[in-house]
Amino acid sequence: MRIGILTSGGDCQSLNATMRGLVKTLYQNVKDLEIIGFLSGYKGLMFGDYKIMKPSDFSGIINIGGTILGTSRCPFKKMQVIENGFNKVEAMIQTYKKLKLDCLVVLGGNGSLKSANLLAQNGLNIIALPKTIDNDTWGTDYTFGYQSAIDIATNYLDQIHTTAASHNRIFIVEIMGHKVGHICLAAGIASGADVILLPEIPYEIEKIAAAIKQREMTGKNFTIIACAEGAISKAEAALTKKQYKLKVAAREGHSVVYDIAKQLSHYTDSEIRVSCVGHVQRGGNPCPYDRLMATRFGIEGASLIMNNDFGKLVVCKDNSVTAIPLIESAGKLKYVDVNSEEVNQARLLGISFGD
Repeated sequence: MRIGILTSGGDCQSLNATMRGLVKTLYQNVKDLEIIGFLSGYKGLMFGDYKIMKPSDFSGIINIGGTILGTSRCPFKKMQVIENGFNKVEAMIQTYKKLKLDCLVVLGGNGSLKSANLLAQNGLNIIALPKTIDNDTWGTDYTFGYQSAIDIATNYLDQIHTTAASHNRIFIVEIMGHKVGHICLAAGIASGADVILLPEIPYEIEKIAAAIKQREMTGKNFTIIACAEGAISKAEAALTKKQYKLKVAAREGHSVVYDIAKQLSHYTDSEIRVSCVGHVQRGGNPCPYDRLMATRFGIEGASLIMNNDFGKLVVCKDNSVTAIPLIESAGKLKYVDVNSEEVNQARLLGISFGD
C-alpha cells in the first residue's frame, strides 16, 4: 500500500499529531506500507516534490507544532486556472498516478478541502482531515488546532485585562476569525471580556459605547473588547459585497479595531488602546486536548484507508469521531449560531455583542 500525505493552507498546532496518529495506525496494521510526504502542500503534489517517509519521521512529534512537511496556500479559486500553460489539477493527477498512490490524505481547512474534493471528483482516492484553528469546517463539531488557539487567545486577553484595569483603559483586542467568530466567542467568554464582536453579529458603535458607559456607572473604569478580525458594523452589513470589499481595502491592511477605536473616541474620554493577538494563535505546540483529538482523527483516517472507504472527511459529532462524504462539506462554512446556547448564556452574563 502506498499512501501520499500533505498539509495545506495555514498551519496549526496539531498537524504533526494528526499525521502521527494516522501513519502509526497504518504501520501497526498494514504489512506492506510506504508513506510519501508531499512538501509545501499542493505545490509538492503539483511539481512532484516529495520524500519517502520512514517510521522514525513520525516519532516524537505529537507535541510539536507546525508541520514536518511544510505548507503553502494554493487558493481554490485559482486551482483550475491554467497559468503559463500549466494545468495544476492535471499535474496533481499525473503525480498521483505516476507514484501509483492508493490514497492521498489531505490535512487542510476550507479551501484545501474544496481542492481535495475536486481531486476526488476526478477519480483520486482521497481522505480529508479538518485542520483549522477557526473551527469553521461544516459537518464537524471540532477541528484540530481550535482548542490550542482558544488557549492562546484567552491567555493574551487575561494579560491585557490586568494592564487595562491598572490604567483604566479600554482595550480592543483583535482575535483571528475573518469570516467566523468561534475563537473570539470562546476566548472572550473564557477571559471575562465585556464586549465580544463577531462577523455573525453586526454591531452598532452606539451600543458598544453604551456598554462601556454602563460599566463606568457601576465603578468599572476599564473595558475589554474581544474583536474578531472580521467584525462588521450594521452599516457595513447593509453594503453590497463589492462595496464592503472596497471599504476594507481602504483600511490599507489596518485592522478593524482601529476603526472601532476611532469611532469610540467620540463617545468616551477614557484612553483607548488596540492590540492584536496575531499569528501566535496558530503557532507553538498543541495543547493536550488537541493532541488527543488529532490522534483520534488520524486513527479514523487510517481506518477509512484500510477499509477502502474513500472520498470521506473525518469529523467529530457528539464526541464521536466518524466520517461524512467530503462532497457534503466542501465549500461550506460553519458559522457561529447567533441563537446558540453559548451566545445566549453570554448575553445572560451581561456580555454585550454590540447589537
